[in-house]
Amino acid sequence: MYKVLIVEDDPMVAMINRQYIERNRNFQVVGSCRDGKSAIGFLESREADLLILDVFMPHMDGFETLRQIRRKQISVDAIMVTAANDRESLEEALHLGIVDYLVKPFTFERFQLALEKFIVQNHALKDLDTLNQKSIDLIIEHSRKKSEEVYPKGIQEKTLHLILEQLRREGDQWLTGDEIAKRVGLTGVTVRRYMNYLAESGKVTGQMNYETGGRPCMVYRQKDG
Repeated sequence: MYKVLIVEDDPMVAMINRQYIERNRNFQVVGSCRDGKSAIGFLESREADLLILDVFMPHMDGFETLRQIRRKQISVDAIMVTAANDRESLEEALHLGIVDYLVKPFTFERFQLALEKFIVQNHALKDLDTLNQKSIDLIIEHSRKKSEEVYPKGIQEKTLHLILEQLRREGDQWLTGDEIAKRVGLTGVTVRRYMNYLAESGKVTGQMNYETGGRPCMVYRQKDG
């Protein structure tokens, strides 16, 4: 389970962020800070995997907070949450290595997409014990590639790879969309969208299972051969 620190000076927004995070079983809120200075103090004594970081805060804004975290070499990823929608702010956030950039007000679905992006990136790097030049080149190439130019809207290359790799591990076992979602750490709605695409494109085999004792459902496995 990933540990999340919320850094937000607006109590109402902080509460919404907490509720959204707690609806995803892969994440646990380990703290909430109202300014950057407090967040840095928290990270110096406790661990967190991900920050939900506001930009406009008293004493120290989100950009300076993240700059200091990087200088201190504290290992933590960040999703920036802000009302700032100008190009300069986005460029600054990207330079600081954020996972995603959410503009207030945002929907629950968009927030979950940001969390899923963090999971996919985390999985991609964790699966590599050692890096050689070839694997490094592939990671950089894939990170630069605009998957929306290759795949339909809403389909991302890294997520496809994560799901296909899981199906490969399962071999000939048939799995429902919800079972796949549980194994890869994504939402059922997201996985079902990807499974529909993979089945239509002939990359996986899907069939209706009528032996559920209740409502029939689709099951999937890797395509033979």
